[in-house]
Amino acid sequence: MRYLILLSLIIFAGCNSQKKDTSEKIKDSETTTYYFIRHAEKDTLNPDNEDPELTQAGVERAKKWAEVFRDVEFDLIFSSNYNRTLNTAKPIASSQEKEIEFFNTEKLNDEDFQQKTKGKTVLVVGHSNLNPEFVNYIIQEEKYEDLDEKEYGSLFIAIIHPDGSRTSEVLYFN
Repeated sequence: MRYLILLSLIIFAGCNSQKKDTSEKIKDSETTTYYFIRHAEKDTLNPDNEDPELTQAGVERAKKWAEVFRDVEFDLIFSSNYNRTLNTAKPIASSQEKEIEFFNTEKLNDEDFQQKTKGKTVLVVGHSNLNPEFVNYIIQEEKYEDLDEKEYGSLFIAIIHPDGSRTSEVLYFN
C-alpha cells in the first residue's frame, strides 16, 4: 500500500510539473496579431506629387476605420512616413490615445520589428504593394499579391500563434 501511495505521488508530481512547463511555454510565446490597412483615398490630381494628402472621401474612410477598430485595442500603431498613411492612422490612434510609430518600408518585418511586436496586437497602415508583401513575410509564404490601385478597403489580418503556426485572412470594407 505504501508503494502505491508513493507511486501516486510521483505520478501526480510528474503531471503537475508537465502542466507548469506547458503554461510557461505558452506565456513565453504569446499570440501576435497584425492588422494591415492601406491608406485611404489619396489626392491624385497632381501625378508628380509623391506625398499627396487624403481626399475628402479618404478623410471619411479614415474615420470609418476608427469605428471598425473601436473594439480592437492596439498595443502599437505603425504607419509609413507619408501624409496619406499618417492621416489614415491618426483617427484610429487618437481614438485609442496611442502614438503612431513609423516603420521602415525598406526593411519589412526585420528582426527589430518582430521583437518589438511579439505578443502584441498591432496596426500597420501601409500601401497597395507593401501590405501584401509585409503579410507574406509574416506568414512565411507567398500568398498575397499587390492590391489594385483603386482598392482602399482591404484589411489583412496575420496571426502568429503561440505554437509558431501562422494564419491570415483578408477582408474588404468598401
